[in-house]
Amino acid sequence: MEFLDPNLDKYVCEHTSNESDLLKKINRETHLEVLQPRMLSGHLQGRVLSMFSKMIRPERILEIGTYTGYSALCLAEGLTPNGKLVTIDINEELAPRVRSYFSASEFSEQIDYKIGAAMELIPTLNEKWDIVFIDADKDNYINYYHLVFPMVKIGGYIIADNVLWSGKVIDSSHNDKDTQLLRDYNLLNHEDERVEEVLFPIRDGLMVSRKLRSDSTG
Repeated sequence: MEFLDPNLDKYVCEHTSNESDLLKKINRETHLEVLQPRMLSGHLQGRVLSMFSKMIRPERILEIGTYTGYSALCLAEGLTPNGKLVTIDINEELAPRVRSYFSASEFSEQIDYKIGAAMELIPTLNEKWDIVFIDADKDNYINYYHLVFPMVKIGGYIIADNVLWSGKVIDSSHNDKDTQLLRDYNLLNHEDERVEEVLFPIRDGLMVSRKLRSDSTG
């Protein structure tokens, strides 16, 4: 399923700020050389993430799911001068490629790239996050949400990718595990009174939730 009509997608991208040369390189090489290039955020979503980050001006960003580093570099564009982005991925095979991309960027000193299981690594990070971007195994989306929530600053954001799952979330004929987990994740955000949320129909869906408070009472 295409995320957007190809002609409309072309028009949107033509009227959106360009990617940097490095992001273009990552985009091109990921599609030519890496499995499942559909996982890449891409031009439009990348510019959206960059814009969000520049609006928020975060000091600390946590990304769960690095893939080839495209989204991390987009989010890093809004970091404060002393800001830091920690990005976690379990795929060791992509690490040399990703490290080379990060090293070539202007944010090389601000990005901490970790390899390992996010559920195990996150509790070891002694940080309070302005933005958490979840783009990893769907099995753990709800677990990630509960894990990071206490670590997100009041007024901070949890952003989750792929929450429309190619439209399967509204198709009752799709009841596979991942689809149902994403429905549950969307409902969790909508019913959690500690956040205000908007589900953006950008690419494969971005759930953006802003933390209002830590407690669960009114």
